[in-house]
Amino acid sequence: MKHCLRCQADFVASDWLCPACAHLPAIVDGFPLLAPALAEGGAGFPPEAFEQLAALEAQNFWFRSRNKLIVWALKRHFPAMQHYLEIGCGTGYVLAGVAQAYPAARLVGSEIFSAGLPYAASRVKAAELLQMDARQIPYVDEFDAMGAFDVLEHIEEDEQVLAAMWRALRSGGGIVITVPQHPWLWSSTDTHACHVRRYKVGELREKVQRAGFTLAYETSFVSLLLPVMLASRLGKQRKKPDEPGLSELRLPGWLNQVFETTMNLERQLIRVGLRFGLGGSRLLVATKEK
Repeated sequence: MKHCLRCQADFVASDWLCPACAHLPAIVDGFPLLAPALAEGGAGFPPEAFEQLAALEAQNFWFRSRNKLIVWALKRHFPAMQHYLEIGCGTGYVLAGVAQAYPAARLVGSEIFSAGLPYAASRVKAAELLQMDARQIPYVDEFDAMGAFDVLEHIEEDEQVLAAMWRALRSGGGIVITVPQHPWLWSSTDTHACHVRRYKVGELREKVQRAGFTLAYETSFVSLLLPVMLASRLGKQRKKPDEPGLSELRLPGWLNQVFETTMNLERQLIRVGLRFGLGGSRLLVATKEK
């Protein structure tokens, strides 16, 4: 069910025309703009970063490894998923992985910055894509599962986003979330990425539960590489203030392979039941009870 952000009416329709107030969001380049004032960027985010990300993600160990972990979590907890929404889908790299794992599912991708949507459209041609503010998700009781992967750390009102996710989920559905972890790892990398926080251990869990969700699973990841990450954050590879934030994704091929092999091992340990307490990132799965 869709939710009109102008008059707050709920309605069922194939388009975004609200039958109660006749509001129809603008459609630009084929994408509905549900938060047009935010579509062009903000908070220092450079729209050209989408082009760089689209070129780097498929080769970078972190994105590749995180994708495999996300798909594993979805398949483990929501094997019969038919309706899925990803918040902050960016260039569609994760959405493409979900599409491959769930070829029959209806996939919806949202992004606050409209510049990312054409890249997502080229990667996942069957997906429904829209520009949206995650604090005001225009759906009610609509999805079996929702994802937000390294998104919440960009948003001051993260609990407002979680509450909106709860409303958009069907009973029995759930969420899969990843976030950066440990405030003591904060560095210029987080500043360049426009983060507003790194989560404390337990912080995301508490916020998810306050939103009404029931915790199903959580673990840290990027744990075996934490010493390397910490060394980098302490300054051995610290960037100059004006250096582009995506430069850390450009690694020598051999080093990228070593890191990916390490994270593949870590994922296998997680799959057999090991949960890591410390790690550069946190994975959490929670459900909306029936």
